[in-house]
Amino acid sequence: MSDEFSVESVYADLLGRAPENKMEPRMAPLWRAMELLGEPQKAYPVVHLTGTNGKTSTARMIEAGLRAHNLRTGRLTSPHLNSVTERISIDGEPVSDETFVRIWDEIHPYLLIVDGELAAAGEPRLTYFEALTVLGFAIFADEPVDVAVVEVGLGGITDATNVADGAVAVVTPISLDHTDLLGETTEEIAREKAGIIKPGAFLVSAAQPADAAQVLLEQAREVGAQFRFEGVEFGVEDRKVAVGGQIISVQGLAGRYPDLLLPLHGAHQAENAAVAIAALEAFLGGGEKELGLELLQEAFEQVSSPGRLEVVRTAPTVIVDAAHNPAGIKAAAEAIEEAFSLSKLVLVLGVLREKDALEMLNQLRSSLAENAEEICLTQSTSPRAIPAGELAELALDAGFEAENIHIAEKLDDALEWAVERAEANNDLAGGVLVTGSITLVAEARMLLGGGR
Repeated sequence: MSDEFSVESVYADLLGRAPENKMEPRMAPLWRAMELLGEPQKAYPVVHLTGTNGKTSTARMIEAGLRAHNLRTGRLTSPHLNSVTERISIDGEPVSDETFVRIWDEIHPYLLIVDGELAAAGEPRLTYFEALTVLGFAIFADEPVDVAVVEVGLGGITDATNVADGAVAVVTPISLDHTDLLGETTEEIAREKAGIIKPGAFLVSAAQPADAAQVLLEQAREVGAQFRFEGVEFGVEDRKVAVGGQIISVQGLAGRYPDLLLPLHGAHQAENAAVAIAALEAFLGGGEKELGLELLQEAFEQVSSPGRLEVVRTAPTVIVDAAHNPAGIKAAAEAIEEAFSLSKLVLVLGVLREKDALEMLNQLRSSLAENAEEICLTQSTSPRAIPAGELAELALDAGFEAENIHIAEKLDDALEWAVERAEANNDLAGGVLVTGSITLVAEARMLLGGGR
């Protein structure tokens, strides 16, 4: 391990750069960094994912399927929950501290060259996400991996990850999020995300709003990419709740896959699984070769998605979910209603400034109205967090009763209050849902001892 750097010092350097919510809509600095490093993003094929919700869960399923086929995988996802090394995974595990630091040590001089050129041109130096993306591609080349599963940070066209040419372009469900940066309609957002569909690639898309689907279809035709859409060529045939998850049957592109155990909750995760299966069929056999059912079952049995409807405590049940937009809140609420038999649910919500907090509260109120009357508004330690008091005002606007609203600026106080309310009157079937932002969920997991 380098004497000059540590994981902590690398992370400090990254944090000292422009933050992730200030991603620059540019590609030239990334191309320059790749050129200086010998184009590591071309050392392996890439499965590239974009979309509004479900990217990380779908990426983890694809990765598991590839590993079941004896392929060495790299996975680049964001953000992280506990350690920055989680963003760069090798064979399903966070990259080792030693490798993370060693490769940073090797690429750092080249990042400084790009930083210097940008400064000379009057432009901001490489951002947090840009620098981390370069590091991820370099680590994957060094390992080396057989295939990289890469999740965009934001959008697609000018996302830092788009220096890679994905052999398979995966688009998870598109909805309204980051509208200040990507557009105010699903059609406009789809135009940004369609940028990952490259000439000769294979597009696999979740079911989309009609305007978004049309944009993806036009882009695929324009660049000569094959295309398959959920609900047309593949999809979930059947699903039923099971202990610890659900049993699903999926019609893929080349075969049918009945009775797969998926240890994740909710219809949205079943749909993510269908997209992942189609992506695997596209990558491994051009969409024409059936996957081995036993290998696929083996892969799915190992799938986890930390921070996504994850139970981090029992008695009472405490669930954390990283839903951070209205569509994500709706999917999580429906899954909780389906999979958990809770007599009541106490909500703990914290939201970041750039999100539609009022609509998220509206969604919580409408989706969980019968057994989720009490809510605690709080905030993570992120400087982007909406103050708890402001959220409380929005909760009133969303229809929560004043007597059922609690404010706790510190998350540990919020969790203590919520657990007490869930256990009130010796209720043994009460529960707590912590949601609203990934930063809040990350901090809750650490306070409650959640695993990786």
